Amino acid sequence: MFGLDNIGKILLALGAFMMVMGLLLMGMGRLGLGRLPGDIIIRRENFVFYFPVVTTIIISIILSLIFNFFRR
Repeated sequence: MFGLDNIGKILLALGAFMMVMGLLLMGMGRLGLGRLPGDIIIRRENFVFYFPVVTTIIISIILSLIFNFFRR
C-alpha cells in the first residue's frame, strides 16, 4: 500500500512540522505565553504541577481566527 518513497515523504513532512512547532513554542516562551495571570502553578517539595489555562485559551482563539480566515 505504501511504498518506501511515500513513507520517506511522510517522515520528512512530520519532521518539518515538528521543527515548525518547536520554533513556535520557543517564540511563545519569549513572548511570555505560558506565564500569564490565570495559569495554574502548584509547587511542592518534590512536585510541580503546571496547567496554562489562560495561555491555552489565547492560543485556541488565535488558531480559531486563523482557521476561519483560511476557510472563507
